[in-house]
Amino acid sequence: MSIFHACDIRGIAGKDLNGIMARRIALAVGAKLTGQRVVVGGDIRLSTPELQRIMIDTLAESGCEVIDIGTVATPVFYYAIKAMEAVGGVMVTASHNPGAYNGFKLVFGDQPVTEEDIKEIARMVENDERVQGQGRIIEKAVISDYIKDTTAKARSTNLKVVVDAGNGATSGIAPALFRAAGYDVIELFCDADGHFPNRPPNPALAENLTALGEKVRQTGARLGVAFDGDGDRAGFVDENGRAIDNDDIIVLLGQYYLEGQQGTIIYDAKCSMVVPEEIVKAGGRAVMARAGHTFSKAAFLREQALFAGEISGHFFFRELGYDDGMFAALKVCEFVDEHGSLAALTDAIPNYLLTPDIRVPYKGNDKEAILAETAQKLAAYQPNLIDGVRIEFADGWGMIRSSVTEPLFTLRFEAKTDERLKEIITTLLQALPEGVREAVLLKLPAGK
Repeated sequence: MSIFHACDIRGIAGKDLNGIMARRIALAVGAKLTGQRVVVGGDIRLSTPELQRIMIDTLAESGCEVIDIGTVATPVFYYAIKAMEAVGGVMVTASHNPGAYNGFKLVFGDQPVTEEDIKEIARMVENDERVQGQGRIIEKAVISDYIKDTTAKARSTNLKVVVDAGNGATSGIAPALFRAAGYDVIELFCDADGHFPNRPPNPALAENLTALGEKVRQTGARLGVAFDGDGDRAGFVDENGRAIDNDDIIVLLGQYYLEGQQGTIIYDAKCSMVVPEEIVKAGGRAVMARAGHTFSKAAFLREQALFAGEISGHFFFRELGYDDGMFAALKVCEFVDEHGSLAALTDAIPNYLLTPDIRVPYKGNDKEAILAETAQKLAAYQPNLIDGVRIEFADGWGMIRSSVTEPLFTLRFEAKTDERLKEIITTLLQALPEGVREAVLLKLPAGK
């Protein structure tokens, strides 16, 4: 499988992404950014120091002015690019993937990287493109500045909150950030450890928030927040220790940002239809984006939105200009402090019948052909093609899309009644090739 994905570069460290490949990628990035100021940071994975050193030295060799910000969370990296007026940057991280993985998040200018940008880097790597220059390396500590400037955009409160860093890159940063904003912080898994010994680094999965929920109940905290491996995603549990769907978090943050003002809120194509309904009720304009960091950020910037959210746990903010899981947690805590129980707030949001992600593998390079054939068979329903193939009705929807990071199709369905949910599932499945259809049937929730 290629390490060059739609939004970033990612693979198993030492295998797919070894030192030789890292240098070739760094040479390609250096050829693209030569002569420019570039920020480089890295997370706490065991393979990061070697990859980060290769990237820094090679970019300098390619003529870049490299700002080495050390070991940081990805939101700190985004902050540093903005604060230092850098043209681009490289963050060494595999985000929410397991510890064996690593990769590079790339920034080229003000707009998010595109699939074409990643393909260009892949071509440059294949052609062994490089330049020689007289660059330099400047070491710069930025975490304290990030904490100071980020808390200045938040409201101080003494709310009791459990902060679960998952032993990731936010381990030393998130507790300090929350304490700087006045919070009563209870730490959980806040010792950085690239083995991720206590839980997988993906907070979007409820099963990964079990220990956080228990800690919240034990301590009487008002809520708990969990971060992924590099801190650009967040997950939440309420005061009862119950994991909260990020669809509901998007609704709450949308409501918060629409208090006293009008504006656009971005949500991704996998969200419940409750999200746009509640945004409109709150006086906002709801705009759907293709799922994936690059696509949500592009829509966020294009629409000049107040806020954007993905059910994966990415949250983008106008006052920052980028996504930040830690800032998202501060804003959710503010909303709870002002409006009461997180459990009550989320229980007040309507719930429809929404399946979890149904993930099935595909083989080879036939994903586009399968999606095109599916869309053609569903042409009578005028499918939405913003992200795979999505059929929409007044009382529900169904979709199939390809993952941007893995050789998988992801399917999801939602309806207002169980009978209607079954009808929508059947409609979409009948349009799929037999092999894909059979794989989906094996993974459908019982009774569907």
